[in-house]
Amino acid sequence: MPRGTLEVILISAKDLHDSDFFGKMDPYVILTYRAQEHKSSVAKGAGSTPRWNESFLFTVSDSVSELNLRLMDKDRFRDDFIGETKIDLEPVFQVGSIPETSYNVVKNQKYCGEVKVAITFNPEWN
Repeated sequence: MPRGTLEVILISAKDLHDSDFFGKMDPYVILTYRAQEHKSSVAKGAGSTPRWNESFLFTVSDSVSELNLRLMDKDRFRDDFIGETKIDLEPVFQVGSIPETSYNVVKNQKYCGEVKVAITFNPEWN
């Protein structure tokens, strides 16, 4: 059972399906690991190719091995769901890190872009 800190670097996204009819999307990402949730900044006016270069830390204390990224479009009244990706963390727990990797963003089982992240696991030694 892995214990330690998971660092997720949210780098960028590309080819996101634009959900705005007027103007460009203002994408952001909600990162969830178990009950822990972080939200990226809003890439205002970035459209389908946002860049974030933001780092997020999660505490790992059990064998849950999935990270969920939900891509959203910030709107004035109600934010729109762009798509999501689920990342299997088992390889990260075994190897310690995964370099910049692109993951498919999916909505209703259809491809709607890619998100690029790098992940590092720092184990806690007892």
